[in-house]
Amino acid sequence: MKIELSSRAIALILVVVLLATALNTGLVLLVYSRIYDTWQTDSSEFEYVVSQQPNSSSFQVRNTFTKEVITDFISPSLAINYALSMGNTVYLKGPFDLTEDIVISNKWNTKLVGDTAVINANGYSIIIQGKDHTYSRYHLVSGLILNNGTLRVKNTFGVTITNIVFQDSPVGIEFANDNTWTEGSKIENCHFINCTEGIAFRTPKGDKATGSYESTELNRCYFNQYNNSIAINVESKAELSCSQLQNVRIWIGEYGNNVNQTGLRMAGSMSQSLLVNVIFESFSEAPDLLFGIDIAETAFTMPILQSGVSFLGQWTAEIHNPHAIWLSAAGGSYFSQKNLSVDIGLSGAFGASTTITADTLNVVSFKPKIEVNGSFNHGETITVRVKLCFIDNTYSDEVKKTFTSSSTVWFTDDEMLNMYPSQNIVRAIIIDATCNSISTDATIKVSVYGTVG
Repeated sequence: MKIELSSRAIALILVVVLLATALNTGLVLLVYSRIYDTWQTDSSEFEYVVSQQPNSSSFQVRNTFTKEVITDFISPSLAINYALSMGNTVYLKGPFDLTEDIVISNKWNTKLVGDTAVINANGYSIIIQGKDHTYSRYHLVSGLILNNGTLRVKNTFGVTITNIVFQDSPVGIEFANDNTWTEGSKIENCHFINCTEGIAFRTPKGDKATGSYESTELNRCYFNQYNNSIAINVESKAELSCSQLQNVRIWIGEYGNNVNQTGLRMAGSMSQSLLVNVIFESFSEAPDLLFGIDIAETAFTMPILQSGVSFLGQWTAEIHNPHAIWLSAAGGSYFSQKNLSVDIGLSGAFGASTTITADTLNVVSFKPKIEVNGSFNHGETITVRVKLCFIDNTYSDEVKKTFTSSSTVWFTDDEMLNMYPSQNIVRAIIIDATCNSISTDATIKVSVYGTVG
């Protein structure tokens, strides 16, 4: 039987076929678009993407949520600053040549991220700042190659800086305070190449500023130093305290660069800070002012050198310490305090105590020497009392030494053992003295030698 289709039926069939074809094509394009976007970047979590316009010298900002694209920015600096003013999360598709600073001011939780986006900063900076630390918190900057530029962090809490190459820059990362402090910073997986200063912690400026950069963590970072450069610079009155430098490697004296290079310059404080697996390596065969650590006269409270701190190769000095600032290392460092005066109370009352501590460290072992000088009246007796203060604010048994004439004595082993606790940590040695007379011309000097840790 022959079946003939009417023209209307044929038209209807063609419409159905065309619709099916269009639908399938749309589905294919949609799937491809999604695959392509996923493969190219994972920028969906970011509010804005900044890139150069196709076939143009201008730049564009795309809102990933609304799909709106704003075009014709004449410079990437303008485009990036616009995106940061509109949202908190910005993805960069470089390369970019900056014509002005990138500024993140008085914001929380900003993310500025690129997948190895190259930024030729031309001497400009990426600045993260707050009116004070309560206005600027929890920022992330990651995935950039920053040439001839600085990442500056000021009056900010909890910034994270990861996976960035800083190269050919006067300063890689600069921390500064002019109102309150900048603390809780984390720098991880960063590489500093030919920076005059890799990381700088600046002297505070202004009456409302502190020098605190406490609780900074520096982990898995690498420095290639050239002539006249410093990898990490802690300036006068800067306090990089309670911080950690871990798994850091500093290469000095490479490629014939043999002059004036320092790994860590200490002019401020690193109280209770730890250096762990930090390696200072010199490749120079004729070092000229090459120092692993250089300690300035203004430095106070050096960091504790923990396990894995090494100085490899030839140096002018591994640690340059011309002003004899105290040094500390895990497992015990030698210390001494000499000829400290002890006040003498009269008529059997003890005078003001002299307290001996090892700054922020704990006393591991010690041996005291007591020197009493003066003319003693008949029946006059000087009593010197020594006890230990433990870290939990408890005290040891007292040991007393009596003097009826000028003499110098050392504590015996039995006397030292008498002060030992069952198990505790010595925080301070406390010494006081008394005379049984109503007056005395005697003087007391005490010296202590031992180890701290």
